[in-house]
This record gives sequence, C-alpha cells and structure tokens, in this order.
Amino acid sequence: MDPVTLAKAALLGVVEGLTEFIPVSSTGHLILLVDLLGFQGPPGKVFEIAIQLGAILAICWVYRRRLVDTAAGLFRMDEPSWQFTYNIAVAFVPALVLGVLLHGFIKRVLFSPWVVCATLILGAFAIIVIERMRPATRYAEVDQFRPWLAFRIGLCQAVAMIPGVSRSGATIMGALLLGASRKAATEFSFFLAIPTMLGATVYDLYKNRDHLAGDDALVIAVGFIAAFVSGMLVVRWLVGFVGRRGFVPFALYRIALGLAMLAVLILRGG
Repeated sequence: MDPVTLAKAALLGVVEGLTEFIPVSSTGHLILLVDLLGFQGPPGKVFEIAIQLGAILAICWVYRRRLVDTAAGLFRMDEPSWQFTYNIAVAFVPALVLGVLLHGFIKRVLFSPWVVCATLILGAFAIIVIERMRPATRYAEVDQFRPWLAFRIGLCQAVAMIPGVSRSGATIMGALLLGASRKAATEFSFFLAIPTMLGATVYDLYKNRDHLAGDDALVIAVGFIAAFVSGMLVVRWLVGFVGRRGFVPFALYRIALGLAMLAVLILRGG
C-alpha cells in the first residue's frame, strides 16, 4: 500500500474526529480536503463511512457510563431514562425524515467546495449573532429538556444536511436560542449525534453495498482508528472549552477557512 495514501487516510480520519463534534462542519472539511489532496480511497463512500463510524464509536466510548446507565434504567422502567431516550428519539425524527427524502439531491447538488465555503462563512456570522443575542438560560442540564424542546432542536439539526453548516453547530446554536446552557446544548448535541450519525452511516452502507470488499482494508482501518482517537480527544475537551470561551473562536476559524478556500478555488479556477 502506498504510504502517501495511508498518510492521507490518517489525515482525513483525524480531521473527521476533530471536526465532527465542534461547530465547524466535518463534512465541509472532508469535501475541501479530499479535493485539495486528490485522495483516491476505496470505491464509493466506503472510506467516509468508516471514519464516520470511528467518530460515532468515540462518543459512545466517552459517554459509555451514561449510555449503560440509561439502558439499564429502561429495563427498570426508570422515568428519567425513558424521558432522556424519548427526547433523543424525538430530536432525531426531522433528520431521519428529511435525510431519506433529500439524501440523493444533497449528495448530487450541494456537495461542492463552493457551497462549503459559502456556508462556512454564513454559519460563522450566525454563531456570532446567536452568542451575543441568546436568551437567558432556562435549561442548565440535559435532563431538564422536554420533548417539544428536543423536537425543535432536531429541526435545527436538519439544517446541517447542507454541507458546511455543521451538524453540531446547528444543534448547539439552536439549543442556545431555545434557552439551553452551553454545557447542556453541547452535551445534547453529542448524544443526538449517536442515532443521527449511525443512521446516516447505515443508510450510506446500504447505498454503497456493492462497493464493500476486502480490498483497501488497510486504508479504511487507518482512517477509522485516526477518527476514533481524535474524536475521543475532542469530546473530552470541548465541554470545558466552550464553558470558558464560548463559540466565537470557532466562528472566527470558519471565516478564516472559508475565505482561504475561496481564494484557493478562485486561483485554481483562473
């Protein structure tokens, strides 16, 4: 296996893990990087599916105690466990329905570096405005969320099907606008990522089932491990960071990246 290809696979895996759970758009980063690196991975979307799965398992591992306790609570008919699970399920519905209906259109039309650059910049300004205008906190902890609040957060998440918007960014900013604390908004985004990303992964696996084979297994494994490790590091770090600094630093990064990539695209087009 070409070491350059393995290095590119590792880099893409790290980028997926680092960006999936912060409001900077992992999909946007991957679209831009694949274009810049000229990465030729396994056929179809198998590589992207693998590194996304690595990121999903990272968050499951970090929050394994909460997930196990919740699962045990469901068997005990524990009301908080059922409420938490119901909230996640309700919040997942908009992305599930719209994802199935619009998946082909989004992949075919919107997966473009130009779209990503525009949404990175526009999303950055939205983050800045929301951080400055968000209402007083009414929900300090995830366990205080109710189904109607969870559903509205899920509607916000659905906007992130547009590449460059950021799933975590749309979810967190929506939760802040609806009165959640930064900590609660961030943690709910983590938990909501599990069914959302797992659902997208299963759907993509089904769509790309003809491309699944043993070839290129090393490239897939390298990307998967890189995404898993970097994802764990980000999840552990992010809650503390946003509690101290907020989300404006991510907005500034989005603007810088979007402008830099626009410049690259314009120069390459010329």
